[in-house]
Amino acid sequence: MADDMNTQDDQALADEWAAALEETGDAGQADIDALLAADTGAHASNRLQMEEFGSVPKSNEQVTLDGPNLDVILDIPVSISMEVGSTDINIRNLLQLNQGSVIELDRLAGEPLDVLVNGTLIAHGEVVVVNEKFGIRLTDVISPSERIKKLR
Repeated sequence: MADDMNTQDDQALADEWAAALEETGDAGQADIDALLAADTGAHASNRLQMEEFGSVPKSNEQVTLDGPNLDVILDIPVSISMEVGSTDINIRNLLQLNQGSVIELDRLAGEPLDVLVNGTLIAHGEVVVVNEKFGIRLTDVISPSERIKKLR
């Protein structure tokens, strides 16, 4: 029964592709190139030159968070994490870890933690306890303009 449904779905998909190919007619690559060339010539004056992604703005204006474009991204969820420290170990030592093992980190005791948003450092802070849960008190926050510059 399931095989019949799959073959019917496959046949319907094949029919759709066949109909779409018939609609295109006998247009070849030469026809497509001619249409693109005609489109480029007709609209070249109306198009702005595209800037390369990650390029520095042409003006020397300060990067700000003001403007209407920011409203589009304000509700996008991001992952925030706090990094106590890190270290590199080889696979042999990784496989030997068990309950009670201690791993030495590259950070000193009492040193501020890194606050990362989607892997990008945005602040430093210290651990606090809030309602029996861990929290972090921000002690040093990177300015918004510096954070935006780091994204480029």
